[in-house]
Amino acid sequence: MIPIFSAEHVEAAVPPKRALEAVRDAFVAYARGEWSMPPKVYVPAYPAGDFRAMPALGAGHAALKWVTSFPGNPARGLPTVTGLVLLSDASDGSLVAVLDAAAVTALRTGAAAVLAAETLARAGAGVAAVVGAGVNGRAVARTFVSLGREVVFWDVDGERARGAAKELGAGVGNSREEALSADVVVTVTPGHEVLFPAGSLQAGQHVSLMGADGPGKAEIAVEELVRTRVFCDDWVQASHNGDLARAVEAGAVARADATELGEVLAGTAPGRQSEDEITSFDSTGLAIQDLAIALAAMERARELELPLLSL
Repeated sequence: MIPIFSAEHVEAAVPPKRALEAVRDAFVAYARGEWSMPPKVYVPAYPAGDFRAMPALGAGHAALKWVTSFPGNPARGLPTVTGLVLLSDASDGSLVAVLDAAAVTALRTGAAAVLAAETLARAGAGVAAVVGAGVNGRAVARTFVSLGREVVFWDVDGERARGAAKELGAGVGNSREEALSADVVVTVTPGHEVLFPAGSLQAGQHVSLMGADGPGKAEIAVEELVRTRVFCDDWVQASHNGDLARAVEAGAVARADATELGEVLAGTAPGRQSEDEITSFDSTGLAIQDLAIALAAMERARELELPLLSL
């Protein structure tokens, strides 16, 4: 019998701090070559959205996430992200769990954004601004709050920002400009608008760019990205999708100009090198992160009343 984790079960099994630990360990294992991750496969259904197949192998297990991204869905009363994560035993190929992909995605997105921010922000950095108060933006804020960091939201929909702030005990920024000037900024937007034009970032800021995770998306201008010390989740994936890809296509950034976050966490590459340095983290979302959350959920499987699937 195979346990099925609904969104509520995933959230009950993996609190934000546990997600942060699990994703950190996954980054380190991947950097050390202990986990593997074939390339993410995009199945475009543009202009409406796309499907994504994301495999990973590690810790004696394999995972495959089949997930969607349809940005226009909320206007139709539907979620942007839907899908499943399949977790299998790597010793015999047997399926051991099925998990709600949207919940897994939110947890690992929040964990990755905050992990990068806490690793790369300057010492003494203050408020963290989360730009975008959707599902994943709330997950980012929830993770920051679990660490005791003060958070403010900004969203094009003021009511959504206020609702998220009330739910999570966060504040609301007075303006987009105020939010984007915070010591630590996490952008979790659809990626259709550049938030950081040339010359907009200030000395010492850190920004985790979480929204531009696919072709044609951007949250920062190429000219501004090259002003920063660039970090990414995975060079191969990031250099083909989103913000970093645009800089690579323009010839403005090469492999030697970007550092993978896992290398910093594993101690094989330096992180921030001065208080005034501007750091950026380009995230495209990794299957190893999904695997990490699935494994963390399985740790609590016996404590939850999970529906079972018989094949």
